[in-house]
Amino acid sequence: GMVSNWTKIPPPLFKKVVIVLIDALRDDFVFGPKGKQFMPYTTQVVEKGTSYSFIAEAKPPTVTMPRIKALMTGSIPGFIDVVVNLNSPALLDDNLIWQAKTAGKRIIFYGDDTWVKLFPKHFVEYDGTTSFFVSDFTEVDDNVTRHLDRVLKREDWDLLILHYLGLDHIGHMTGPNSPLVGPKLREMDNILKKIHVSLLSKEEASLPNLLVVCGDHGMSETGSHGGSSEGEVHTPLLFISSAFGKRSAPPAQPEHVQQTDLASTLAIGLGLPISRNSVGNLILPVVGGKTMREQLRFVHLNGFQLSRLLQENTPAYEKDPGYEHFKIAEKSHGNWIKLYLEGNNSEILLNLGKKVLKQYLEALKTLSSSLSKQVAQYDMYSMMVGTVIIMEVLVLLLLSVPKALSKRAEFEVPLSPPLFSLLFYLMCLMLCAVHVIVCTSAESLCYFCSMSWLTAVGVMMLISALMCGILSAVAKILENYRLPPKNPVASSYSWSEIDVLILAGTIGHVLSLGASSFIEEEHQTWYFLINTLCLVLCQELCRNNFLLKECDPQHSPSVKQNFDSIGESSECKNIDIPAASNSKLDKATSSSEFIKGSDKWISLATPWIILICCRLLRSLNQTGVQWAHRPDFGHWLTSSEHKSELSFLAAVSLLMIFFLVQRRCSLVSKIAMALGLLGVYSYRAAIGNVTFPWQHGGKDISKGITEARFVYVFVLGIVFTGTKDLLKSQVISADSSTKSTGLWEVYSGLVLLAALLFRPHNLPVLVFCLLIQTMMTKYIWIPLKLDAAQITIMHYWFGQAFFYFQGNSNGIATVDISAGFVGLDSYVEIPAIFLTAFATYAGPFLWAIHLLCYLSSEVSRNSAAVGHGCFCYALMRSIPVAIYVVLVTGLRYHLFIWSVFSPKLLYEGVHVFITAAVCLFFTAMDQNHSYKVQD
Repeated sequence: GMVSNWTKIPPPLFKKVVIVLIDALRDDFVFGPKGKQFMPYTTQVVEKGTSYSFIAEAKPPTVTMPRIKALMTGSIPGFIDVVVNLNSPALLDDNLIWQAKTAGKRIIFYGDDTWVKLFPKHFVEYDGTTSFFVSDFTEVDDNVTRHLDRVLKREDWDLLILHYLGLDHIGHMTGPNSPLVGPKLREMDNILKKIHVSLLSKEEASLPNLLVVCGDHGMSETGSHGGSSEGEVHTPLLFISSAFGKRSAPPAQPEHVQQTDLASTLAIGLGLPISRNSVGNLILPVVGGKTMREQLRFVHLNGFQLSRLLQENTPAYEKDPGYEHFKIAEKSHGNWIKLYLEGNNSEILLNLGKKVLKQYLEALKTLSSSLSKQVAQYDMYSMMVGTVIIMEVLVLLLLSVPKALSKRAEFEVPLSPPLFSLLFYLMCLMLCAVHVIVCTSAESLCYFCSMSWLTAVGVMMLISALMCGILSAVAKILENYRLPPKNPVASSYSWSEIDVLILAGTIGHVLSLGASSFIEEEHQTWYFLINTLCLVLCQELCRNNFLLKECDPQHSPSVKQNFDSIGESSECKNIDIPAASNSKLDKATSSSEFIKGSDKWISLATPWIILICCRLLRSLNQTGVQWAHRPDFGHWLTSSEHKSELSFLAAVSLLMIFFLVQRRCSLVSKIAMALGLLGVYSYRAAIGNVTFPWQHGGKDISKGITEARFVYVFVLGIVFTGTKDLLKSQVISADSSTKSTGLWEVYSGLVLLAALLFRPHNLPVLVFCLLIQTMMTKYIWIPLKLDAAQITIMHYWFGQAFFYFQGNSNGIATVDISAGFVGLDSYVEIPAIFLTAFATYAGPFLWAIHLLCYLSSEVSRNSAAVGHGCFCYALMRSIPVAIYVVLVTGLRYHLFIWSVFSPKLLYEGVHVFITAAVCLFFTAMDQNHSYKVQD
């Protein structure tokens, strides 16, 4: 009969709260040997002081902005936040900062300016620092600490947030085992001591103060983050306050909690409502000193908020186990309150209270788990529209294969006839009707429905036009099949081993994308494919040099001849290698005549040399997930004890790069390349990665800005020289040698840029890349007279393998963002994004540009070869991406959707963008091929 006050927010438990967020603070930096050695004060407080310590588990993606959102809202951010992380928009979800501001709390912030972007106009005072300039270890933290003494003396604030970035930057540049980590941890320990002592000295009898120490994410063994390895997801979470009891003995292993639990716990501690979309649980030990009635009230508030969130997101919420447990606990709570109000203060009441508390905690855990699984609300309509467009484009590409790989390299999408057909307009009307029905009946927010009607109609017209184009192309192919072939001899063909391998490898790789383990270890797929390719090439070379001297009539034609034979009967069957005759006999004779003397044996040895190179590269960087922790040659080289070995290897690698690249450059470019590579070594020496032979003792480490900019000048100079030659060949005179030289100089400029951005231990990757390209050009592709399609696919495969040889994986943690700040003294968004993307995709990019150089320089090929290469390259990238989009949509509720499939989708998206840029460059170089084709 009494009126309950449970709907009112409880009073705050703490007067002032200080949150110290140390970016990339791993749990072992506090609880492990490093903590004992470099953070003695914090270790003492954890072991014997008035504190509670936990290990907070962060969900992937483990990058800063999504983690801040998780800490302050208690919700699990979407994976697109990895991209938005570069330029964070204001956070519109209900969050702790907004609730505190609404309640009149005065908030001060110093540190990472991501907070200022997420919470504009929320802080009474702030000073943001750029988080992306990773080569700054000291100033970025000094800008935070310089405000401390002044702020701690003042009384005009309730919540102080400090976000320190120095440790994260050290991790990115030098890794978690760097000698710079210890001094930085010691610096953080002194800051925590200063804050704690100040809070204790200003405490009043009424309410204690609270110091929260946490990390947004950890760091991997390479110093990066973004993935889901243990080092990246486990961060320390410390609550330090005089309100807690003093420990008599060091605690056992810290308990594991979720990072999202902090929002609910701080909301209760500050006397604020729990954020609407929070899936976190109250961390009970923080409120353990309160009476049983207060504790039950706190967990009931948390349970009520979670059950409301479940009701909003689940139609059949009443059948959810967590909801059922909560209702049972709520009923028990009501009975306990009745006994309490009757004045029963016996031991039985306390035990009953503990039982109710246990029921609540179990309900909270189940509710939180259930909500975490349902938190991803997919916009299926928008996803389906995008998937349909992607699949239509892929089908059109596949239908265009016969004509695109014919002699004239024609790639025409027959859109003009369908645009005036009745079917097109009927499809447009039908799709617009479906759009209206879906958008008017949609209960949740839909991205495609939020677009303007003009844009939506444009998309519907595109879908309709592509569908009509597909139908038109199919009709034309069926019509051609009915006509008798003009050249029946050409239509009887068989596949070579290389063609079979290419087809089987492509299909196998695409199918493997449906399994999370194959995505995590995708590098193994590509290593296997290029190894198999080398063995098949070895067989082809043996056949060419020994067996075909007897003119083996069974030697198979090339893949493009196969495509031509299925193409239009009116097409000429000659491909991009116009030899004296098209017969297999001539091909065999010319091949065997080409390889004479020692060249023949070098040619036979080339596949085996490539296999040895690939094996050495595999030992350089362990990647993937299963074996990423294993020691590799790269780790051995980067350790401080082996700096002289790394310096020697870097110097030899740079010399080899010069000798492999300079052979086709002009004299000016050769000089620029030599000076540029010298500048690369000087840059690495300036930042302390390598040393000069005459250097003794410690040299002051700088950011190397002058040295890096010195190299950039030569990169731009070489690229400009090449571009000038290209323009000359395109505009003034159609000279193939000028064009070939220009392309090679652009390529050599990009090689110099890659040498600057690669870490010193990765320079052998660049050397082997150039060596394999040189050997395959001279001893495999030219002797075997392979066609452009086969050579393009080989370039694509090796490009993919070299992506992983660099140490990359399908996890975001392996992206080396320090490459984006080479030569920059402040954060500039566009250059930083370009340099990071180039350094990450240098392998595929350099192989693609080399393909263009090779096809353009081969005078024996007709001018359609570049067009064939461009089409094949686009097709090889489109097939796995389109199929993967369908697979990911189907697997959207998979256990590893956020940790495995989503990062891979992000990599694929960026790779498609880079491929599109490469294909545009191909097209620009091939714009005048049409009038050069001879009948």
